[in-house]
Amino acid sequence: MSRTADPNAGAADPSDGRLEVIALDGIPEIQVGDDLESLLVEAIRATPGALPLAEHDVLVVTQKIVSKAEGATVDLDTVDASPEAVEFAARWDRDPRQIEVVLREAKRVVRMANGVLITETPHGFICANGGVDASNLGPGSGRVVTLLPVNPDASATRIRTAVRERLGVDVPVIVSDSFGRPWRWGIVDVAIGVSGLLPLDDMRGLPDADGRIMHSTIRATADEIATAAELVLRKTARRPVAIVRGADPTRGEGRIADALMPREFDLFQ
Repeated sequence: MSRTADPNAGAADPSDGRLEVIALDGIPEIQVGDDLESLLVEAIRATPGALPLAEHDVLVVTQKIVSKAEGATVDLDTVDASPEAVEFAARWDRDPRQIEVVLREAKRVVRMANGVLITETPHGFICANGGVDASNLGPGSGRVVTLLPVNPDASATRIRTAVRERLGVDVPVIVSDSFGRPWRWGIVDVAIGVSGLLPLDDMRGLPDADGRIMHSTIRATADEIATAAELVLRKTARRPVAIVRGADPTRGEGRIADALMPREFDLFQ
C-alpha cells in the first residue's frame, strides 16, 4: 500500500538534537533599489524543502545583499583620498580610496597598523575596515565598495515583516557579516542585525548538566546561527541567504546592541 510522503519528514526539529541549514535558490545579483524582500520570499517558495516554514526557523541574510539593495555603496571613482589614506595605502599596497572610505565611516580608529585598519563603526561594532567591503560585488567589482546597513536591525525587521505577511509565519531574521577575532586567524560570520529573537542566551544562575550553578555563561546565539549558515553559504558560491532549522533561539524583540560589550568590560582594546 502506497503512502503520500510527509513534506515534513526528516526536517530538523528543536527537540531532536539536529540542525538543518538550507541555502535558498534563485536569488539574482542584487542591484541598488531591488525589492529584496520580494526576491527572498520568491526564493523561499522556489527552494525545495524550505516550505513549510516554522517559527523555530531562522532566516539568515548576508549583509552584502542588504547593503546593495539599500544603496549603502560607494563608487570609488567619486572618492578623493586624504594624505593620511594615501600614505597608509602606499605603505601597504592598498587602494587609497578604499582606505579613505573606511576612515570616513569610522566613529573611532582603534588600530591602524600592518596594513589593517580596526575601527569602531557608528553601530558600535569593532571590526576590520569598518565593514567596508569590495568582494563579491558582481559587475561593480573593483570599483564599488559596500558599507554596512545604516540600521541592520531595521533591515532585519523589514525582511521579517514581509515574510510574515506573505507566507504567514513569523520567522526571526538575522543579518550576518564576516568578522575576525582577537588572538585567532580566520573569520567567522556573526550577527550584525536581528529581528524576532534575542541575540544572547544568558545562562547565568542556571544549573549546568551536573547541577552546578553557572556564573558567567552567556551564549552568543545569533552569532552561532550566523556561522552555521555560512558553512553552507560559503564565500564564493553566490548563496547569500539560508534558513537555519532546529536552532530554536529565544524569541523576543532583541537588538544587536544587546550583544555589544561595554568598553569597561573590554580587555582587548
